[in-house]
This record gives sequence, structure tokens and C-alpha cells, in this order.
Amino acid sequence: MIFALKSPRFWVITLATLLVAGATFSLGQWQLRRAAQKQALQAAIESRNMLPALDGKALAAIEDIAKELHRRVSVQGVWQPAQTIYLDNRPMDGRSGFWVLTPLSLQGSQQVVLVQRGWAPRNFSDRTRLPDVATPTGVVTVEGRIAPAPSKLYEFKGEDSGRIRQNLDLNAFRAETGLPLLNGSLLQTGAPSDGLLRDWPAPNLGVEKHYGYAFQWFGMCGLVLILYVWFQLILPLRKK
Repeated sequence: MIFALKSPRFWVITLATLLVAGATFSLGQWQLRRAAQKQALQAAIESRNMLPALDGKALAAIEDIAKELHRRVSVQGVWQPAQTIYLDNRPMDGRSGFWVLTPLSLQGSQQVVLVQRGWAPRNFSDRTRLPDVATPTGVVTVEGRIAPAPSKLYEFKGEDSGRIRQNLDLNAFRAETGLPLLNGSLLQTGAPSDGLLRDWPAPNLGVEKHYGYAFQWFGMCGLVLILYVWFQLILPLRKK
């Protein structure tokens, strides 16, 4: 009975409050579900790290390399230094430089894998000068983990060419070089060598970010309800 004589304005505000509270609460729940999904994915990544390292034959036999991302590998092969690419504007330890990528022909296989070998500083007085990176000849052993193709930065033009590039498209690079590249890459790990640093960040799926967003949405939902109760219910009673 207390609501029967309320004005139309009261009911409009009530409806708007319910809509906003319901939407923000739903968004908070959605962020919690996203966090749970990423936690499961993070657990899967950690479990893959516990598995034995794959050799070159096992790597080449993988049909869908995306299902084995972050799996450890220890492969032998021969570098293809003529196809080395330097991705520009890539930071490491707070400094800007190059990510150095070189294809590796896997021993005992016809397949080739693109290896993200590490980071090298650039020469800021001569931006066309390549860093001194040693590429051993003959059969080498590379340890690392399976990774997606190198991440891309914003492009102001079309596909790059040459040794220094902004981005590298794996399919286009495969067609350009004629190499039978696998659909993925290796992130070489280990101590600095060949003039390269390898302080790669650990895989981070941003689970904490989703918890932060969920807290914000639930907080907004609670604030809307508190304001509604205060201004629409308690304050009018106090004025009587």
C-alpha cells in the first residue's frame, strides 16, 4: 500500500534504477566468468610447462600448434640467417630495440619454424644499421616454448619488406621465402647469447584485470541501490 500513491516520477526512477542495477550486476558476473575462464587457461599453460620438452620431430608432427602453445621444446636444426628479420620498436627491460627472428630448419624434418631469438638494441644515430647478432652455423640446439606468431603493432602502411620491419605476417613471409614454415613460432629462452637478451615476460592472461572490473561493476550496482533507497525511500520519510 505504501507504493500505491507514488507519483509517475517515482516509478520511472524505480524502473531506471532496476535496469541500471541489473545491467551492472550482470556485467560484474560476466567479468567473473571471464576471470574463471582465464584461470582455467592459465592452469592449462602451467600444466603444459610441466610436460617433457618436445623434440623437432614431435614439433613438426603437431597438426594444430595452437593447442600446444607455451609447451616447452628442445629442438635441433640449422639457422637460415639470410631470412633473419628485425622487428622494430619492440621493448625489453624498458628499452626500445629489435626482436630478432630467424627461421630454423628442423633436423630430421622438412619443416621450418620461425624462432623469436631475442632482443637487440638499435643504433639511434643510424636507424638503418643492424645490431651485431651472431648466428652460429651448422646444427644448433634451441630451447624455448611454443608461441604464436609475433604480435603486431599498428601499421601506417601495407606489408613491410626488407630486414627491418614493423610487423611480420607469417603467411606472407612463408610465400615470400618459399620456406615450409609451421603455423606458429618458438620463443627462444635461456641466458643471453649471440648478442641477444631473452628476458621475455611470463605469460599473463590478465586475470586480475577481470576481478578489478567485476569489483567496479558490483560497486556501481551497490551505489545505485544505496542512492535509490536513500533518496526515494528514506529521505522522503524523514521529511514527513
